[in-house]
Order: sequence, then structure tokens, then C-alpha cells
Amino acid sequence: MGAWSDWFARDNNIRCGGTPVVVKMENPNWSISEISDISEDDARRKGKKNAKQITWVLLLRAHRAAGCLASLASGSVGLISSARRRVSAGRADSSRHHRLYTFIKFSLFLSITLLCFELYAYFKQYHLTIPDYTMAIPSFRVNVNDLFGSIYTGWTQIRAEYIAPPLQLLSDVCVVLFLIQSADRLILCLGCFWIKLRRVKPVPKAGFGFKEDSDPEAGEHFPMVLVQIPMCNEREVYQQSIAAVCNLDWPRSNFLVQVLDDSDDPLTQKLIKAEVDKWHDNGARIVYRHREIREGFKAGNLKSAMGCSYVKDYEFVAIFDADFQPTPDFLKRTVPHFKDNEELGLVQARWAFVNKDENLLTRLQNINLCFHFEVEQQVNGIFINFFGFNGTAGVWRIKALEESGGWMERTTVEDMDIAVRAHLNGWKFIYLNDVECQCELPESYEAYRKQQHRWHSGPMQLFRLCLPDIIKSKIAFWKKTNLIFLFFLLRKLILPFYSFTLFCIILPMTMFVPEAELPAWVVCYVPATMSVLNILPAPRSFPFMIPYLLFENTMSVTKFHAMVSGLFQLPSSFEWVVTKKSGRSSDGDLVNLLNGKKDDKVSDAPEKEKEVVSKKSKKKKKHNRMYRKELMLAFLLLTAALRSLLSAQGIHFYFLLFQGVSFLLVGLDLIGEQVD
Repeated sequence: MGAWSDWFARDNNIRCGGTPVVVKMENPNWSISEISDISEDDARRKGKKNAKQITWVLLLRAHRAAGCLASLASGSVGLISSARRRVSAGRADSSRHHRLYTFIKFSLFLSITLLCFELYAYFKQYHLTIPDYTMAIPSFRVNVNDLFGSIYTGWTQIRAEYIAPPLQLLSDVCVVLFLIQSADRLILCLGCFWIKLRRVKPVPKAGFGFKEDSDPEAGEHFPMVLVQIPMCNEREVYQQSIAAVCNLDWPRSNFLVQVLDDSDDPLTQKLIKAEVDKWHDNGARIVYRHREIREGFKAGNLKSAMGCSYVKDYEFVAIFDADFQPTPDFLKRTVPHFKDNEELGLVQARWAFVNKDENLLTRLQNINLCFHFEVEQQVNGIFINFFGFNGTAGVWRIKALEESGGWMERTTVEDMDIAVRAHLNGWKFIYLNDVECQCELPESYEAYRKQQHRWHSGPMQLFRLCLPDIIKSKIAFWKKTNLIFLFFLLRKLILPFYSFTLFCIILPMTMFVPEAELPAWVVCYVPATMSVLNILPAPRSFPFMIPYLLFENTMSVTKFHAMVSGLFQLPSSFEWVVTKKSGRSSDGDLVNLLNGKKDDKVSDAPEKEKEVVSKKSKKKKKHNRMYRKELMLAFLLLTAALRSLLSAQGIHFYFLLFQGVSFLLVGLDLIGEQVD
């Protein structure tokens, strides 16, 4: 032991740097309480470690390793237990009748069959290398004597001659589309970098004639603004949204608030009506509107409100969804941009999220939306004066709405519809990246999935309807090209198509048809580069880069199905589900600005209504959903990962493994919050 101690003391590359340590143990259970360094003089004088000190160091490292292993084991057991509970108590979604689900299920069955086939051939030591079929296919034979060998020989020939060429062609087409879309994203990022470098941003003129020392209550220098809050069964957020809008720093005589309630719940209607009456009694100019015939969803609601006779007295209309909380200076920072700019039809503000750090799902959504606002909207606003209206947190010139045909109920993306029609009529848009409006992100995967289905099916509906108008319009040719090929085809159709086809179908198929190859740079390097570009506007999200990349590929199945549904006018493309809110208030808690303290949601409601709401607000048993398409794809990718081991395709194996696990987690609803 002494010789070993001398050797240990002479090792200058160990982690302790050659400095002896004393480890004090509190009890015989080896719980470590203190590690203190011996002084350098003592170290020089002794010059070596004794056996007891070495033992303590080894015990310390063993203790840390055991702690890490215990944490990993505990996390794994917890994840498995949670998955078991989800499977036993989960409710499957209704995707089993979809053609896409049938196709995925058939692909899974085929992949499992082929995997068993290949495994049997592998353990029988048949020839699994890929021969050169370009020379003479009939000359290839596997030297086996049984029937299975003959079948395997025929399968490899059919695979190489008939399956691999079309699969390789489809793969090459998707790779080209992938590179085009990546180039578009890179150009957008370069444009954003140029904007930041040159500090370019829209600057309003001196306002609408109002001065800093003018009396806001006089109202003579302020234009008339109509503020609309469309909502439907928004019991969780109606108070804070109404409070935020009524506290806008604008002369009360010069703006009117319309609460456009489409709720079908009588109790919710009463609560919202009571809130409106309370603000009206406090001096706010606010009206409550409820439609008896609820047609056209949000577009029908806004169209009905714009038909009021008093709307002709107003020049601008600001729109806020029920969960949006504008700051008091919102109108003063947006409306002045319209002065002396008669071609300006829309001023759009940026969204900010009060719950972006709530869970992993909201963090991943924040990455996507930060890129959308910071890069896409800002670059298109600066260089083209056009972008898709986000449906809320924007101010429209009422004349632009009327000349563009007003709100139409023909699609589920009425905001994009009116923006495209206004652009075709020559109106310009301005995006303000420095003006933020607080709102919520969906906290459950079910709510996010339904939101994304509507956001990706609606544009395809609109594309079918608007294509003839775009071609016949009198706008410049390059603007038509931008609308058709960039705005609609590349970003709304091609993106979900290649994401799903390339990474969820072609990649696992190439594992079973090794004659068709998908290069490693397509699987790993380019997607990783694009993920880095997406995360740049949200630098705090860099630790979530890999989960973001995997989750985006996981969402491709929902986006692809929505795109196909909207393009071919399937019944699911006309579904409108209001995104579930949780009632998060902003950091400033705008409701408290008036009340001075946080009141209960139903503080002003009648006693009977309070009792009903309190009963309904009690914690209910929550049921998660199991998503069949995601689960089938998870098993398909994991099967392909096992097959890739036979071909020694390292990077493909890791990608398929982690992507399959991400599909499994999403399919079991293990991301985000559960829903009632």
C-alpha cells in the first residue's frame, strides 16, 4: 500500500491537483459533512498521501456517483410510473378513422414485419451488405439452401430495383425543399441582423397633433378609436382583459370599448355583463354585445360589431383577444404611426407571454413565437410592408377594413384573410417590435394541438380562395411572387410537408431499404443549424435546443394533417376550438391597478352565482389523452432505430431513437399540463 501511496502522490494530473485533503465523517453511515484542504506548507513537508486519505477520496467519489445513479433511477421509475398511469387512465383521441392514422398504422405493421425478417436473416448470417445492382442484378445470389434464403434474395432484388429508386427520388425532392426552406430562413435571419445592426425601426411622426403638455381630457387632439374584445366562454380571463383596456391612457371621450361576448354559457354571460356594468358605472365608455345567432366564429363576431351605426364616428379600431393585456400607453405608441401616412392600414404590436416558463411546452412555444415576431414579422414589415395580421394586439384603419371587404367567415384564419385582401388593395403594414402586449400560451398539449391545427389548416383554405384574386390583382409581380411562393407555398405548405415526409416517413423507410440513402448532414447538421437560428431571438432557451428540434418534428404530424385537411377542404378544417386559458395575470397585475388588491374572480357576482362558480372551480379529476398517430409513429421510429443497428448507421440510430422517444412522450401526453 505504501508504494501505491507514493505513486499517487507523484501524480500531478489528478483532479485534486496534488493537494492532500482531510475528509471528516460525522457518522459511520458515510455521510460527508466537510472537506478541508491541508495548507500548502504541510503538503510540501509531507509530500505524500496516506492510505486513509486515499480511502476517503475514493469514498467521496463513490458517494457522488451513487447519488447520480440514484437520481437517474428515481427519474426513470417516475417516468415509467407516470406512463403506466397515463395508459391505464388515458382517453384515446378520435384519430383512428383518419386516413393518415391508417397509413401510419400500416407502416408500423410493415416495419415490424421487415424488422423480424431482417433479424432472422442476420442471425442466419446471410449476406446483408448492399451489392452493386447497377451492374447486373440477376447475377446476385445468396448462397443458402433453404426457402427463406430464396425469399430473402428475391426481396433484396425487388427492394433494389423497384422500391429504392422512387424512394430515393422522393427523398431527393424533400431534401431540395428542405434546403430551399432553410435558405429562406437564413435570409430572414440575415435581414433581422441587418435591422439590428443599423437600428432600423418605424418611427412615428409628431403624433396626432397632441403635445406632451396638452390636456388628455380635452380630447381635441386625439383621434376616435374603437377598442374591441372578442371572447367566447372566457371565464378565466375576462376581468383582467376588460380592466387592461379600460385603463388605456387615452381620453375616455375619444375611445369606446366593445365587449363582444359569444359565450353560450348563461352564467359566463352574466359574469361578463356584470363586469362591464361595473366599469360603466366607474365612468368607462364600454358596451356589452351578445349575439343570439353565433355564426362565423370570431370573424362573424367582429363583422356584427362593425355593423353598429356608431362605428362611422371612429377612425381606427384596436383588437385584443380575451387573454391580452395591453399596457396603458399602447394606443399612444401605435396610433401616431397613422399620421400623414394615408397608405398605412395596420399597425401590429408584438406578443409577450406571462407564462413562458411555466413548463417545457410553453418554453418550446416561446422559441417558435419569438422567432416569428422578432424575425419573420419584423423583416417582412421593414422590407415588404406586409405580413400576416396576428388577429390581436393590432390597430386597423377602419377605412382599410371597409375597402378590403370587411371581415369574412369563409376561413378559420380571418386575420390572415383580411391582411391578404388589404395587401392586394394596396394598403401597407407596420410592425412594432418594441411595443409588447401580454398574453398567455397554451399550457396543455391538447390545447396547443388544436390551436396549431387551426393555424395550419386555415392558410390552405385561404390559399385556395385567394389564388385567383392574387393572380388578377394589380400589385407588382414580385409582390405576387412573395404571396404565392413564399407566404403560402413555402412557409405554409412545403414546410409541414417535408418535415413530416422526410423525418417521419422517408428516414425510417431508408433503414429498411438501405439502397436509398439519406445523408447524415440532412438528418443532423442542417436541422441543428436551423434550430440554432430559431433560438437566437430567445437566447435563454439555448439549453432546450435539442428538445425543441425533436418537438418540432413531433408536431409535424399535426401540422401535416392540418395542411392536407385545409387544402382538400376536409371537415376537420372547419373546426374552431377556443384555446383554453388558465387566467395568468401579468407582472403588473392590471386588475389590481383599479382594485388595489387582488379580488376574487367573482367578487362582484351575485351570491348564487358565486356558489355555482366556486363549485365548478373545485379541482376536478383530470384525464389525459393518448394520441394514436403520435404513438404509432413512436413505435415506427423505434423499430427503424433497431433496424439501423444492423447497418451500423450511428447518427441515424441516435436520431431515430431520440425522435421515437419524443413521439412516445407526446403520444402519452407527458408534455405540458393535463386537461380536464
